[in-house]
Amino acid sequence: MAPLHPAPIDSPVVTEVDMGSDSGPTTVRATIVQACTIFYDTPATLDKAERLIAEAAASGAQVVVFPEGFIGGYPRGATFGLGATIEGVNSAKGKEDFRKYHASAIEVPGPEVARLAAMAGKYKVNVVMGVIEKKRYTLYCCVLFFDSQGQYLGKHRKLMPTAMERLYWGFGDGSTIQVFDTQVGKIGALVCWENRMPLARTAMYAKGVEIYCAPTADYSPEWQASMIHIALEGGCFVLGACQFGRRKDFPPAPEYVFAAEDKLKPDSVVSGGGSVIISPSGQVLAGPNYEGEALITADLDLGEIARAKFGFDVVGHYARPEVLKLTVMDRPLHPVSFTAAANTDGSQ
Repeated sequence: MAPLHPAPIDSPVVTEVDMGSDSGPTTVRATIVQACTIFYDTPATLDKAERLIAEAAASGAQVVVFPEGFIGGYPRGATFGLGATIEGVNSAKGKEDFRKYHASAIEVPGPEVARLAAMAGKYKVNVVMGVIEKKRYTLYCCVLFFDSQGQYLGKHRKLMPTAMERLYWGFGDGSTIQVFDTQVGKIGALVCWENRMPLARTAMYAKGVEIYCAPTADYSPEWQASMIHIALEGGCFVLGACQFGRRKDFPPAPEYVFAAEDKLKPDSVVSGGGSVIISPSGQVLAGPNYEGEALITADLDLGEIARAKFGFDVVGHYARPEVLKLTVMDRPLHPVSFTAAANTDGSQ
C-alpha cells in the first residue's frame, strides 16, 4: 500500500489500493472525510460538507463517511460552565453556551436532513453523517444514513455517551441499532466508544453489516487496535472517521472556551484525526492520518468478506447459541405514553 501523505482539503489525498484485476461490481470506493466542524455555524458546516462530498464524488467515491458530530459539532474541551460537584451547578455563561450548542443541533427529520439527502442524490453517493440531533431540548449524538438516490434511510443514536458527554447528550435505545441495505452493500454504524461494547457489535454483525462505520472523537493510538479487532471479529470493512482540528478552527475565547485554554496556541491540535480504513483480514487499506484535514480513500473488494468469514463467522458457524445468546431490545422507549380511553361501545 502506498503511504498516505497529508494534504489540505483543497487538494485531497486519495489512497488507492490495488485489489487485483477484478474491477467488477463487488469493488466499492469508500472515502472518509477527516475535517473539522465550523462550530456554532450549522449552515456553514453544511456548505463545507457539500464541498467535501463533491470532492469525494469527483474522485469516484461511492460511500462517504463523516466523523462524529460533524453537523452540530463535537464539543471538544468545552465545559458549558459545569463544575465538578455532583449538584451540576453551572454558570450563566455555561447555560448560554449550551443554548448556542442546542441551536446548532438539527431536528431529524428536518430541513438540514432534507439538504443532506439532496447532496447524496446530487453527487450519487451514499453518505454516512455524524450529527447532533435535538429532540425538543435534549440532544443526541447520531449518525444519519443516505443512499445515492437521495433517500434518507434512517439514523443511529449513540447508546451510551462517554464520560462528560452524558451531561450534554441523551441516551439512545435499541430501536436505532440498524444496518441499511444499499446498492453498495449493507452499511451500519456505532459511534466512538460504543465500538468497545461487545454486545452492540454483536447486534451489528447479526444484522449483516458489511461496511461498518465508526465515527469517533477518539484519536488515540489505542483506537487503531479497536478498528483492526472489529474488522477481524466481524469479517467486515471498518471505516473509522475522526475530525482533525486546531484551536484556531473553533471560535475564539470567550465565545468558546476550552478547559485547558491557557495551554493552547492557535495552532495547537485539539482533535488529532487518525481516520483509517481496515479490511476484513485486518489489513490497513488507508490511513491513519494525523497530519491535517484530508480525504482518505480505499477500494473495498466485498469478496474479502466471504473469504474472511470462511474461517470465522461470529454469528454464524462460530456461534454457540446453546451456550451464549444475545437478546436485543429493539423497540423504541418513550418516557411518556398516551392511551386513548375506550368509549362505552368498546371503540377507540
